[in-house]
Amino acid sequence: MDNPDSKRSPDEPVSEGIPAPDGAANLIDTDYVIGQDNITPSPMGVNLDLHGKVFTISSIVVLLFVVLTLALQDTIAPIYGAIFSFLTGNLAWFFIFAANIFVILCLGLIISPLGKIRIGGADAKPDFTYVGWFSMLFAAGMGIGLMFFGVNEPLTHFGTSFDGGDWAPLAGAEGDAAGAAALGMAATIFHWGLHPWAIYAVVALALALFSFNKGLPLSMRSVFYPILGERVWGWPGHLIDILAVFATLFGLATSLGLGATQAAAGLSYLFGAPESDITMILLIVGITIIAIGSIMAGVDKGVQLLSKINIAMAAALLFFVIAVGPTLLIATGFFENLINYAVHLPALSNPFGREDANFSQGWTAFYWAWWISWSPYVGMFIARVSRGRTVREFLISVLLVPSVVSVLWMTTFGGTAIDQYVSQGISAVRDAGVDLQLFIMLEQLPLSQITSFIAILLVIIFFVTSSDSGSLVIDSITAGGKVDAPKPQRVFWAIIEGAIAIALLLGGGLTALQTMAVSTGFPFTIILLVACYAIVKGLMSEPKAV
Repeated sequence: MDNPDSKRSPDEPVSEGIPAPDGAANLIDTDYVIGQDNITPSPMGVNLDLHGKVFTISSIVVLLFVVLTLALQDTIAPIYGAIFSFLTGNLAWFFIFAANIFVILCLGLIISPLGKIRIGGADAKPDFTYVGWFSMLFAAGMGIGLMFFGVNEPLTHFGTSFDGGDWAPLAGAEGDAAGAAALGMAATIFHWGLHPWAIYAVVALALALFSFNKGLPLSMRSVFYPILGERVWGWPGHLIDILAVFATLFGLATSLGLGATQAAAGLSYLFGAPESDITMILLIVGITIIAIGSIMAGVDKGVQLLSKINIAMAAALLFFVIAVGPTLLIATGFFENLINYAVHLPALSNPFGREDANFSQGWTAFYWAWWISWSPYVGMFIARVSRGRTVREFLISVLLVPSVVSVLWMTTFGGTAIDQYVSQGISAVRDAGVDLQLFIMLEQLPLSQITSFIAILLVIIFFVTSSDSGSLVIDSITAGGKVDAPKPQRVFWAIIEGAIAIALLLGGGLTALQTMAVSTGFPFTIILLVACYAIVKGLMSEPKAV
């Protein structure tokens, strides 16, 4: 790395779509020009701009996967189950260990002098206010997941802890309702708190640093320049980007598949629609068409508007449940759950010698792999909106703000469901299927028809925004780092995301979705562990802030 105090003028481009650093920054001196390896075919008059190798390999492999999964549904389903059991049974320790490393790195950078370095150069100013920035941080992360697991996971962990079953976290609290509730909420927060957001933070910081401070394309391969040098523009870099495409596609498909099953369950509950594969396929096709309309409308008119609507609706539903549910229990439970989380965190994050193998393998390992597979998508989004923040400010905000909101959401929805079961004796909410539990919980509160309909809309809009934003990220990667590639390419990837979700649902249901998230998450975990070294090396080369 050269030019430790480099400062280019604003009119001197660093990389297409990437603004020059403001103030002192250590730009990387490379002859690579973004898009230089791209091809620009025009089939049937449609102009394209693609990285030939990354796009071709990614699209062919994914299309073959969809075709084979749909053609061999009966054969492929048990294979997915076997792969999932093997990966989580043998590699759970690796996922848990890796996630701990990401948390430790983030906390270490927060307290180290490197935390003073500013993303985008020493004089860079934030592009967004705190309120706008915090809103986007949360919106980027876990929308469909919070809707799907908000009631199910706290209630499930409470039940297994109380019953003392094989799936109980940390051996459970058999026969102790209060202890089981505390342990169940602690286990839930563990899966939605610091660890997943540390995964996102590592990817986002890496992308932001090497794009806004080093002047490289906004692509995963750029992060590895300190290790690979100019070879990052060749096959080593191609493979990194291809893995990022696979991870993002299957992570998104998992979320879209979960959203489709919950929306179908909600429509069946409210309107008597058949809860069948046909319903879920029609939902995915319809929502993909809406996502394509959003893509064609553009980011400002499409996904940004839908995101604002989603945040407003989610906040309204959250505060409604707080107001009409067990308000005092939720208020006190929020702080009690945070304390229980802190108490149980060392044991929950221990990768070795676990007695609760079903929990650590079936829940934690899957979650960490899922978050890791989502990380290129979420990380790239967070990176794009975080220019001008210091590393310390960035990491504290990305770790804490969304984590606190997730804790409040889980405490509200999960705590309400547990209270309905324990205090009111309503067993229906615990006995319901995972995709129906949210609606059964809302049924016990006022205006349940309205709130359940809002919940269905939330799942659908989260579906649309995830598909839209995800296709933007995948298109950027397969276009060689360009951020303004032709829209038909994003439409292609939106269709592919829907096709994968359909193929996985038909080829094995929830197990197939989980299997592909874990399968693509494993190799990408290795990439992120190497990226930790690149982040530290990149930050140490930056001009030190005063």
